[in-house]
Amino acid sequence: MEKVKVMVVDDSKISRAMLSGHLAKTNFEVVAQAKDAAEAVQLYQETNPAIVTMDMNLPDADGIECTRRIRSIDSDAKIVMISAMKDVALVARGRAAGVSAFLQKPVNTNDLIDTLMILCQNKIGRVALMRESYAKAFVHAFQQGIFSMIGEHCDVELEVDESRFLTVQGIAVIIGLTGSPAGRAIFYMDSDTAMKFAAQMLGVEELTEDEASETIEEAANIIIGRSVSSINDIFKDKEMRITPPGTIFGDGIKIASLKLTTFKLSAKAKFGTIYVNVGFAEGE
Repeated sequence: MEKVKVMVVDDSKISRAMLSGHLAKTNFEVVAQAKDAAEAVQLYQETNPAIVTMDMNLPDADGIECTRRIRSIDSDAKIVMISAMKDVALVARGRAAGVSAFLQKPVNTNDLIDTLMILCQNKIGRVALMRESYAKAFVHAFQQGIFSMIGEHCDVELEVDESRFLTVQGIAVIIGLTGSPAGRAIFYMDSDTAMKFAAQMLGVEELTEDEASETIEEAANIIIGRSVSSINDIFKDKEMRITPPGTIFGDGIKIASLKLTTFKLSAKAKFGTIYVNVGFAEGE
């Protein structure tokens, strides 16, 4: 995969070094570093980066004015504002000037990379974009959710699922994803694993099938909800939402994944494997 060029604009040498360090082992390559607005405009024209990270406080102009200058020479410029300040008024001014996204210092590495990935989707490729920007949010929420519910740390494996149908053996909770990107998420496991998961989550030794079903549905709602909230926190314009869950039971039930870019997540607990299958509409 070809490296994606980034220019870092910040009057602090330390901040420039930190951002460059965050990106050093990724698919992004810092091709220019500017300490003020004048230098930023000059280096933008010389290096033609795919994306710019922009500090708010620069010695010769603020980051919003610098954004205006860059976009006056390239109306398609993608600029991420990274500032200690991030209030409603600042965001509104930045949006009006053409800022694409906002992050607050100290910036989290995952948030930074996810933001750059979504803004550079045309250069990165759809599947990689979906994996890095959306599916990985589900990985983090899945892992955290399992730990908080049953007290067990499980490594979560993530892979692209190119099959046209998902076959369910046991119980599956289906939750729709609305907004951008739209899609659906399925939380599922076999019947024996479901009973043990629910018992451990509730802290009981025995429970009915109905109690187990309700517990699994609630677990799915929490994990998928956390995943969507994480995406919305990073990408302020996404407005993703979840629909009420629907639960199905059976062996060999097939659920279509047509026209979705789909990923399979699996977490191996002591009592069995728990899965999330998440797909995003290809039209987004």
